[in-house]
Amino acid sequence: MGMVRRLAGMACVVWLGSAAIAAPAPPGTGTAAAPWWQHALVYEIYPRSFGDSNGDGVGDLNGITAHLDDLQKLGVDTLWIAPMYPSPQADFGYDIADYEAIDPQYGNMADFDRLQAEAKKRHLHVVLDMVMNHTSDKHTWFLASAASRDNPKADWYVWNDGIDAAGATLSAVQKRNIHDGKAPPNNWESVFGGSAWQWVPARKQFYYHRFYVQQPDLNWRNPAVEKAMFGAIRFWLDRGVDGFRLDAISTLFEDPRLRNDPIRSGTNAQGEPNLQSLYSDKLPEVHGVMRRLRAMVDAYPGQRVLIGETYEPDIAQLDAWYGTKDAPELHLPMNLQLGFGWQASFDARWFRTRLQESQQVHGQPLLVVDNHDNPRSIDRFGDGQHDVARAKVVAAALLTSRAVALTYYGAPIGMTTATPTRVEDVRDPVGITGWPKDKGRDGERTPMQWTAGPQAGFSTNPHTWLPVNPNHVTINVADESARPDSLLSWHRQLIALRRDNPALRDGAMRFLDTDNPDVLVYRRDGGDRPVLVMLNFSGKAQPLAKGLMPGKVRTLAGSDASLPATATLEGARLPAYAAWVVTPD
Repeated sequence: MGMVRRLAGMACVVWLGSAAIAAPAPPGTGTAAAPWWQHALVYEIYPRSFGDSNGDGVGDLNGITAHLDDLQKLGVDTLWIAPMYPSPQADFGYDIADYEAIDPQYGNMADFDRLQAEAKKRHLHVVLDMVMNHTSDKHTWFLASAASRDNPKADWYVWNDGIDAAGATLSAVQKRNIHDGKAPPNNWESVFGGSAWQWVPARKQFYYHRFYVQQPDLNWRNPAVEKAMFGAIRFWLDRGVDGFRLDAISTLFEDPRLRNDPIRSGTNAQGEPNLQSLYSDKLPEVHGVMRRLRAMVDAYPGQRVLIGETYEPDIAQLDAWYGTKDAPELHLPMNLQLGFGWQASFDARWFRTRLQESQQVHGQPLLVVDNHDNPRSIDRFGDGQHDVARAKVVAAALLTSRAVALTYYGAPIGMTTATPTRVEDVRDPVGITGWPKDKGRDGERTPMQWTAGPQAGFSTNPHTWLPVNPNHVTINVADESARPDSLLSWHRQLIALRRDNPALRDGAMRFLDTDNPDVLVYRRDGGDRPVLVMLNFSGKAQPLAKGLMPGKVRTLAGSDASLPATATLEGARLPAYAAWVVTPD
């Protein structure tokens, strides 16, 4: 594990990335010194919701292919496609029944090959989701394992006899799950409610499922499991995919003694005690798997990439996922603290601290503010009145920082969260079990809004798998493409700058005016001209500190119409909720 480097006062940060280059590489390319993923802009696609090519109301692979030109025009260079493998869809694809095929509702392998070929023509990399912690309970591996205690795959999942219920001190979830006089072996709870143990009469044992009951956890202490899972990953690497986003990667191992997790204060959405996942998450053995996986992936040509879903409470624990120089692990652990930290808010101090910390890792940072599991950032950081202006500030912070950036379908146009208002409309199982405290994740997964027309141009079927958000008549790609002041146009402008400007592409990141509670300022140094980024998180025009960039400046991007005409920072004021990117003139 690498040591985290901290600087007193955080007035500047250590530059750990590649040196600046005289001219940026074209999108989709890389060098030995700076692999393509080091400058990537990753765009997450939820395949059910992106484009429906056959009119069944569900998105599919051909629907993604049909919109590759739109993604190229936006300027992204890497597509992360959420699971499209065969699945009973208990967790909408994160319960995989076959790792080496395509779910028929999304198409077939020929459709995938065509998608990948068309993406490569446009210099777009394709990254797949890979779920290593668990399978579907309909996977042939589990069907065999559950049949008996003496079959070849009997030990491929986490099984336990349970404990004698009579006279034992049991938690409430254990008491509700007694079979043949046996209770689950400990108090572990599923992330989605209830006991994390499920009884199987054929074996007279419980299996462990950290997530849904339909998602049994694999036994990673069995070498055969690692061999089989690595084989599935090789299947896709051999087909030319550019890498993987690893789902729930910290949960591969459980305490072999199955000790109770400590109880924290409060209750979850299902009314059960909150637990600290001390013995059921982030066990050290997972890093050994990551090192072996990294070695396998690095042996392939083309600079393949491993991106990790790494929810960590602090930067030191995130840094551990990079591994060390001699024993590397993930190429890009996700820094989810900026967007989803429990105190995350539209506040200059929050963004400054999180961005400063993001630079303290021994590898390239990866910043995330939107994904398929959380309400959309325009709602989380908005105030109901200045949502688009605030979203432009957040976009500027994401796209001008020294980091790989990850965005989510719909975020560049300001798609909003459409949370169901009735439990009978909920499709997400966690929303069904957690209602009304937890209404699920349907709201951030609604169909992509391409046009103002029927079904937002997503499908010809009026009965889409989730309802189209009614605000698609004003929030859609077609409308925003025609407006220079739109959120989409702002994203395109910033993405082009990020790609073409040497300072933004490769430059060091230095924070200025660090005590300002309202304005976040940082400077990117690279090439022959530095770039200064100024972000006003307040609802009032703010004066700028003296000496930020003396002399005349030229605006590279300004979210307020008045900014391009301003030729100097001296005496200038940054308008409310404005983002301003300048360089010496």
